[in-house]
Amino acid sequence: MNMQMNRILLSCAMLLCSVGASLACTSLIATPGATVSGSSMVTYAADSHTLYGALASQPAADHPKGAMRKVYDWDTGVYRGEIPEVAHTYATVGNMNEHGLTIAESTFGGRPELEGSGTIDYGSLIYITLQRAKTAREAIDVMTSLVRDYGYASEGESFSIADPDEVWIMEMIGKGKTDKGAVWVARRVPDGYISGHANHPRIHTFPLKDPETLYSPDVISFARKQGYFSGKDKDFDFSRTYAITDNGAVRGCDARVWSYFRRFTSPEEMDKYTPWIMEAKGEPFPLWVKPSEKLSADDLKWMMRDHFEGTLLDMTKDIGAGAYDVPYRWRPMTFTVDSVEYVHERAIATQQTGFSFVADMNGKRHDAMKGVLWFGVDDANTCVYVPVFNSNTVVPKSLDEKTADLLTLSWDAMFWVNNYVANQAYNRYSQMIPDIRRVQSALENKYTAQVAEAEKAVASMDYDKARAYLNNLTVAAAEGTTADYKKLGDFLLVKFLDGNIKAEKDGVFERTPEGMPARPTFGGYNDRYFRSIVDEAGPRLRLENPEY
Repeated sequence: MNMQMNRILLSCAMLLCSVGASLACTSLIATPGATVSGSSMVTYAADSHTLYGALASQPAADHPKGAMRKVYDWDTGVYRGEIPEVAHTYATVGNMNEHGLTIAESTFGGRPELEGSGTIDYGSLIYITLQRAKTAREAIDVMTSLVRDYGYASEGESFSIADPDEVWIMEMIGKGKTDKGAVWVARRVPDGYISGHANHPRIHTFPLKDPETLYSPDVISFARKQGYFSGKDKDFDFSRTYAITDNGAVRGCDARVWSYFRRFTSPEEMDKYTPWIMEAKGEPFPLWVKPSEKLSADDLKWMMRDHFEGTLLDMTKDIGAGAYDVPYRWRPMTFTVDSVEYVHERAIATQQTGFSFVADMNGKRHDAMKGVLWFGVDDANTCVYVPVFNSNTVVPKSLDEKTADLLTLSWDAMFWVNNYVANQAYNRYSQMIPDIRRVQSALENKYTAQVAEAEKAVASMDYDKARAYLNNLTVAAAEGTTADYKKLGDFLLVKFLDGNIKAEKDGVFERTPEGMPARPTFGGYNDRYFRSIVDEAGPRLRLENPEY
């Protein structure tokens, strides 16, 4: 079993969707008709306080007749049993396989009594499926067959399932300890639309006779049997039936998707759903919306860096952001003052991310690069997304799980140099983020251009030659980013040492004609912070004698 993937999936499985939860994952979706390139796109952030970010890889393999596959629980590593192996399994890199099929997830937990039993947990379900399916529809068939035949050992899960042509959302929950398998519903996101999920089930009512909507035969009857639902079939609501819908679930979870929709549609239209986001009142916002303009992979990279900027939940606008407009809040997410409970917002970008990606799948490209996995480690806001391809067989040292771990710092590991940069910025965000954006944007723009060049370069190559070219591109990007970010971290330490801001131009520090460091400026604090000091301690700090 790949222990790195064990840690990855553990990070998301522990979340029961509430604002008090500390672990969560986000997946955003854009269909081919909603993107500039005509690609299917899916994002994912694997968020955890105990996850080391690295890139997992599994080679293709042939298996003899009668071979069995051992299945270990992805959350605990506990052996769950074995299932028959298939004759051939496909290669995987991260959450993508060699055919460009990508599967992402977010855990919603749902009704705790429905935690299932059997051989297949949700993490095994993802990676076994990636090894067995070529398309999104095949993946749904594989996933639902596996849990039907061998039982589903998890609770509630939302999946994004995408190939170069289609993107589906499937939501699944176990049936408890006495009923085998799971109940589920899957809907294809209409072409030209965007969607997403973030630790709360997004499928409410759905058409019962529609080839673009699939569901288990007992998804409604099981709810009746359990006493969860008693209305007409046409009024059945998967989300409200199988999950707990309260202001914690929507504020801490749905709000992330709402912010995505608001960014790429009409803000005024999405603001109509503020009662839902704030208090779980009124109608939920739609499962998908049509964007006002087509999206690029870069748009989705920046969306993964969202902290609700420009919305009523903007994390830079209250005193919690401190003296430097920091869009982060340390855990726990709730706190109590004078017996009243309050909450910190939970945005897409968060400090405890292990890894994130933007998957871009397009069948018009060479088979060796029909899937581009823009992969980053640590906080999505400050990371650099480097290109990984569906045909890659080489994991760069900087992204290899063997290079380091969460308790072992290594300057050869991209995860650690990204943390070196990010954790400095968390203290003086507004002052440091321009320097981070300068380096981050330059690197990502370079890699975007390189991928465009690669698309032309490999067009006439055979698969093996194209794969070698793309392996080299990925290794160079990953190792180059790691080296450049180590330099960036050093630069930030020197420039902002002791609260000063040293004079520099284009990353080069200035000196006097005598060779001494130029006099620094003093950044101080923002006006909101000064006012908060005055509000609390003004009488003691006020200068009665201005010449003091």
